Amino acid sequence: MPLNRRIALPLAALMAGSAMASQAAAAEELNIYSARHYDSDAALYAAFTEQTGIEVNVLEGDSDQLIQRLKLEGEAGPADVLITVDAGRLWRGEQEGVFASVESAVLDERLPAYMHHPEGKWFGFSQRVRAIFIDPTEVDADAITRYENLADPALKGEVCIRSSNNIYNQSLLASMIAHHGEEEAEAWAQGVVDNFARDPEGGDTDQILGVASGECNVAVANHYYYVRLLNSDNESDREAAEKVQIVFPNQEDRGAHVNVGGAGMVKGAPHPENAVRFLEFLASDEAQALFATGNYEFPAVDSVELDGVIAAWGDFKKDDLNVSVLGENNPEAVRIFDRVGWR
Repeated sequence: MPLNRRIALPLAALMAGSAMASQAAAAEELNIYSARHYDSDAALYAAFTEQTGIEVNVLEGDSDQLIQRLKLEGEAGPADVLITVDAGRLWRGEQEGVFASVESAVLDERLPAYMHHPEGKWFGFSQRVRAIFIDPTEVDADAITRYENLADPALKGEVCIRSSNNIYNQSLLASMIAHHGEEEAEAWAQGVVDNFARDPEGGDTDQILGVASGECNVAVANHYYYVRLLNSDNESDREAAEKVQIVFPNQEDRGAHVNVGGAGMVKGAPHPENAVRFLEFLASDEAQALFATGNYEFPAVDSVELDGVIAAWGDFKKDDLNVSVLGENNPEAVRIFDRVGWR
């Protein structure tokens, strides 16, 4: 397979033989299954190959499809590394037994402890903040400084947020369970439902645009969707973003909820040494800078310099809850969403 070739994975391909199987025995290659679909990731693979001489083969697909494929292929499959986003999806892979534990002094030193799976089954390499967005002409920013404020009855009819099927929201609620317990987390979720401006619809960008258009005054979205609007080639996108103010919640207590883009070595990886070298490369300054510039994510390594909008935001407090807990609490979060009618 040519260097850095990226293949989309249709659902029908789940039962098909792997396109990479014939090359799995080659010593100087690495086979990656990736649920990230950013063009900037190609720069990561190219930089790794340039540094190591190891050819990178990439199979792209939906997270759940890739995890199912890995489960069907078993330990005799060609995959070395699985890359995906959100601790909830990493947890699903862990539950299906697709990850092998990795011990690495480099990863231990470079990455903060809360970005490690406790048994080294996966690691977080980029940080995604679930931020609050407000219309500053309609809402006092001092009144919405915490996620808990989203359930305040004073915001009835004001909140735009995605469906409970969205993994980002599932992980946010999972963090509320960890910090407050199941009963209080359910009361919070019910309060947010009571404050919906409309039935949940669309993606994160749509929630931000809902504030800009006046459909709602408060929204929840990952921070990088906002930066994309600010940096868009479309003038209307930029104008919409400029009407909205970002809030990093809970700065006076636990810090803003953080999720991850993460990766782990696949159990039975045919090139385990190359897999570990790649994971360690993802924690390097070069790779961390590419995460930040390519998709406006925050790097996992705090010492990496930032630029542009995310640098202008300056330092802020992030929740250091171990991200593995977000996956562990995911099933209860889904049950709570169902009970409170968050569809």
